[in-house]
Amino acid sequence: MKDIKPATLLDIVSELFSDETSIAVSNTDKYIYYRSSKRIDLKIKPGDPVKEGTITYKALTELKKVSSFINRDVFGTPYYGMAVPVFNDGKLEGCVTAIFPTLTSGTSVVTIRVNEGWVPVPFADILYIEAKHKKTHVYTADISGIHKDTLNEFEFSLPKEDFIRCHRSFIVNVKHIKDIYPDTHSTFLLKMKNGDRVPVSQTYSSYFRKLLRF
Repeated sequence: MKDIKPATLLDIVSELFSDETSIAVSNTDKYIYYRSSKRIDLKIKPGDPVKEGTITYKALTELKKVSSFINRDVFGTPYYGMAVPVFNDGKLEGCVTAIFPTLTSGTSVVTIRVNEGWVPVPFADILYIEAKHKKTHVYTADISGIHKDTLNEFEFSLPKEDFIRCHRSFIVNVKHIKDIYPDTHSTFLLKMKNGDRVPVSQTYSSYFRKLLRF
């Protein structure tokens, strides 16, 4: 590992993210690495200062992981970011930031593969999304199909007021939940309007309860 150059290592780490995610690395006051994605480019260059109001600036000043929506006032492009400060022996040395595209009005449907064709499905019609057998399955009341995006990618493209991650394998549309039942300790079972049942795991149960206020 000691023979791997830092830039090479950063390129390898970047491969862990989707093609829609831009990656920025900074020290405590300026950017030292940037990889733009196919969907969003903030035009950051190595050497650019870390601006006040950016997700990177928030993580550096608050000294903790931060995720937030940033409006277009800073870079001219709105984005959703997640930034994690980097410490060495307790000393702040920089920050790693993932930059995701925000939802736009032009992407209000998910086009799923059904049999030998494709069907555009409005977000509002999706009941839940499941990762199963290395594929992502999208379910509505009438049909189900396959989509190429992972659940992690769906988390950053679906409207957050309607869709909640409730399990490592499930994202659910809260507007299609009919009943919520306690299952085992600190977990729940969701009965959807079409009769399907979706689990809420212990990992997500507190977050789920907080968002739905029960």
